[in-house]
This record gives sequence, C-alpha cells and structure tokens, in this order.
Amino acid sequence: MDDKQIIELYFARDEAAIRETERKYGRLCLYIANHVLDSPSDAEECVSDAYLGLWNAIPPTRPASLKAFLSKITRNLSLKRAETLDRQKRAREMTVSFAELEEVLPDDRIAPEVENGQISARISEFLRGEKEEVRNVFLRRYWYFDSIGDIARQYGFSQSKVKSMLYHTRQKLKEYLIKEGIEL
Repeated sequence: MDDKQIIELYFARDEAAIRETERKYGRLCLYIANHVLDSPSDAEECVSDAYLGLWNAIPPTRPASLKAFLSKITRNLSLKRAETLDRQKRAREMTVSFAELEEVLPDDRIAPEVENGQISARISEFLRGEKEEVRNVFLRRYWYFDSIGDIARQYGFSQSKVKSMLYHTRQKLKEYLIKEGIEL
C-alpha cells in the first residue's frame, strides 16, 4: 500500500492505517527509537506512542511524506523519552553531537531573530548539494546520533575518515550559512 492510500485510511479513521503504517515503517521507527534510547523495550513503547501521535495528527495534517512525518514524530518522542529516562550513554552521544555543531549554528542569544525553520531549510539545501556519502554520514551523526565508530562500521570507513568528513562538512556548512546571511 502506498503512502497516499495509508493517509486516506487515517482520514477515514480506519484502524487499518496503523497496521499498514507499522507494516511499512515499523522497522524504521524502531531503528530511530533504538538509536536514541538504546533500550528495545523503551523503543517499542516510543514507537507505539508515535503511531498514536500520527493517528492524532492525521487529520487535519496531510503530510507530503508519511515516512518523514512519522520519522520526525518518532525521533521527537524518543528524544523526550531519553531526556526523561536520562540515558547516559545516548545522552552523552547527543551532547557530543550538539557540541560539534555549536560553532556552525547561530547562538540564539546573539542572533535571536534567526528562526529554526530558516536554519533547517538552509541546512537541507546545503546537504542536497553534497555527495550522497557525505550527506549520509552527516545525517547519521547529527540526526540519528550515531557514534563515530558505528558510522565507520556501517560505511566501511576508518574512524579518522568519518571524523575528517564531519569536520570538513561542518566547515563547509558554516561558510554556506554565512554566505546565506545567517549570522553565527
């Protein structure tokens, strides 16, 4: 079943929508939740909450991409759960990831007028212009919070290559944001 048909099931308030969503995107949601929470039972509970969140959001929302919309719900719920559960390992990895980006992203104390949506749009534009492997490594680190070691194993790179790719991508992103008029 394609995404449009699944979305129509949600609009019809047909519970088959959740079954179809789980069938199509259940593994992806568990993957996202597990990488944030590092606990299968917490991840499963979070994914169930994500399905409920999706049920409550559609209607009225009609997402352009069901996969992206559900992934975002799952990720946000997982981050909230991680914060609540205070998972030290994952929290440390998230903290490291955010710390790496501090020099690239605007400080809202210095530039409060810069909206997160504007920054997100510019980062997306930037990443679309990068090579697929660079984009994937960047997303694995800063969206899914994968460790350097996990990324290296997944792509068959050395850890130093992953670190180098991330460093150079952050520097290019910084230059791009400045060029686009976003004050850092």
